[in-house]
Amino acid sequence: MAQPSTSPSRATDGSEQGSLSELLQQLTDQTTRLAHKEVELAKAEMAVKGKRIGIGAGAFSFAGLLALLALGTLTAAAVLGLATGMEGWLAALIVAVAYLLIAGAMALVGRSRIQAGTPPVPEQAVESVKKDIEETKQKAKEGRG
Repeated sequence: MAQPSTSPSRATDGSEQGSLSELLQQLTDQTTRLAHKEVELAKAEMAVKGKRIGIGAGAFSFAGLLALLALGTLTAAAVLGLATGMEGWLAALIVAVAYLLIAGAMALVGRSRIQAGTPPVPEQAVESVKKDIEETKQKAKEGRG
């Protein structure tokens, strides 16, 4: 009984095709999962940065509100209090400088909080994606070689 000859190259090609299609399917599935995880990481990172920027903006707003509310009442009281021992204009100047120093300190607090949250890009997610791309390129080169 003569058996049909199967060349080793055909058998190998068939199994490689099956393996290759399975590997491609796995690659597709893993890439999809990886992309979803990267998006989740980016969302979480952006939420943290948004919160930091919000705190900084709140500090600026609070500084402005305090300066506005206190400016009229405290300025008049301080100037009148200092004017009893010196010229009125000098008393007004001293009070104005003190307010500017306080407003400057609050502005620095707000600036530091905003800088902690900027740039508003998901840096960890970007780095992770770059790393994943490099690893994928490396694996692809190894697979070809």
